[in-house]
Amino acid sequence: MQHYLNYIDGQWRDASRQLTVMNPGTGEPYATIAQAGIEDADLAMAAARRCVDCGALTEVRPAIRTGWLLKAAEAIRAIADDGALVACRENGKSLNDARDEFLEAARYFEYYAGMADKIEGISVPLGKDYVDFTQYVPFGVSVQIVPWNFPVSICARSLAPALAAGNAVVIKSPEISPLAMTLLVRAVEQAGFPRGAVNLLCGKGSEVGSHLVRHPDTNQIVFTGSVPTGQRILRDSAERATPSVMELGGKSAAIALADVDLDTLLASVKVGIFFNAGQVCSAMSRLLVHRSRYDEVKAAVVALAEGLSIGQGEGNPDLTPVVSADQQQRVLAMVEQARAEGARVLTGGVAPDLSGYFVAPTVIEATPDMTIAREEVFGPVLVLMPFDDEDEAVALANGTDFGLVAGVFGEGLSQTLRLANRLRGGQVFINEWFAGGIETPFGGVGLSGFGREKGQEAIYSYVQTRNIGIRLSNR
Repeated sequence: MQHYLNYIDGQWRDASRQLTVMNPGTGEPYATIAQAGIEDADLAMAAARRCVDCGALTEVRPAIRTGWLLKAAEAIRAIADDGALVACRENGKSLNDARDEFLEAARYFEYYAGMADKIEGISVPLGKDYVDFTQYVPFGVSVQIVPWNFPVSICARSLAPALAAGNAVVIKSPEISPLAMTLLVRAVEQAGFPRGAVNLLCGKGSEVGSHLVRHPDTNQIVFTGSVPTGQRILRDSAERATPSVMELGGKSAAIALADVDLDTLLASVKVGIFFNAGQVCSAMSRLLVHRSRYDEVKAAVVALAEGLSIGQGEGNPDLTPVVSADQQQRVLAMVEQARAEGARVLTGGVAPDLSGYFVAPTVIEATPDMTIAREEVFGPVLVLMPFDDEDEAVALANGTDFGLVAGVFGEGLSQTLRLANRLRGGQVFINEWFAGGIETPFGGVGLSGFGREKGQEAIYSYVQTRNIGIRLSNR
C-alpha cells in the first residue's frame, strides 16, 4: 500500500501517525498518508511567514510570478493521467472526470498567470499639492481548507490566485481524499516558487484545521465545505478579525417553464444532480416544473435516472459511488426521513447490491416544507415540485436559507431573463446547468457563504487596498 507525505517548507515530510484512505468503489483500503499534527502546522506556518517577510514573492517583478504559474500549469498537465487514476481510486469519481479535474487545475494556473502582472491601483486627484495613489497588496499568509469532493480543482481555484497576488499558502487537505492533492503540489513544486510559498498538510480538521484558523500568523482564510464547519471557522476567526472567503454549499433549484425544451432540460438534469454522485455544492438538487408539463417531465426524469449506468469510476459510468460509508448512510437516512415526512420516492433511495459506497439515482416528490426540500443532501437525490405561475416558482426557488446558484429553462428569452433577475444566488444559469467556467465569478449569499472565487473578481479576494497620500513641498 503506497504511503503519501505532507509538504512543509520545501520538503516532503512523514509523521508519527497516519490516516488510511479508502477506495469508495470497493470499500477497501487504498493508501495511507502522514497525519499532520500541531507541530507540523506550526512548521508550515513559520515557513509561510518567512517566505512573506523576506519578500520572495512580492519583491520580484510580477512577471516572475506569471512565469512560475505558467510552469506550474505545464507540470500539472504532464501528470494529469497519473493523477486521475489516484483521484478516481481515492474519491470514487469517474476516471474521465478525475482527469478533467487536473486539466481544470492547470487552467486555473494559466488564467491567474495572466493576472499576476495586472493587479493595478489607481491615482486619486487631490489637487496640485498632493499625489495620492492606491496599491493592491497581498494579505500575507493564506490558510486554505479544501473539501473532499473536488480537492484538486478547488485547491487550484484558491492556490493559483493567492500565489498570483503574492501570498504564501498553507493548505489543509481533506482527510477522506487527500492523495491526488499531493500530486498537484509535486507539480507546483517543479515551477520554482520560493521555499515556503506552498505548504500542504493532511490532518484532522478538528485539530490541524482549527489550529491554522486560530494561528496568529494567519492573515486570510479560504474555506469550502459544510455550513456547520464554516460557522465554527467564522467564530474562531472573529477573535482576530481574519478576512475570510466562505463557500458553504446550497440547495439550488432549476425552474422548468411551460415552454421548456425537454431534451435541453434532461441534459442538464443528468449533469446537474448525478455528476459526481450529486456531491457538488452547486448541484441541481431541486427541479420546479410548471404544472402543465409536470407529469411529462416527471416521467422523463425518472426514466433518465433509471437508465443511468452505475459502477466504479475506472469504467466511466454515469453514476459513481459517494465518497465514504458515512456519506452513503447520511444520504440514505435523509431519503428515509423524507419518506417518514410523507414524500414520495419515485425511484432509487436504496444502496445497490454492489461493493463500495453506492446510492441509486433517486427522484423524490416533496412539498416545500419537507426537510429533503430544504436541506443539502450532497448525494444523487433530486426533489421534484410543481408550480402554477412565476411568482410561485420564484418563491419556491428562493425559499431556503441558501443562495448559491439557480437555473431557468425555457424558450422565451424575456421570460427566462425576467425570472433570472428575481432569483437569489451568486450565479444563475439559463438553459444549461453549470454554464460558465473558471472565467465566471462563483460564490453565494445567505448560508451559501460570501466572497467570490473564479474569474477576474476572485483575485481581489487575495489582496487588500493600501492608499498612499503625499503632500508636496512648496519649496
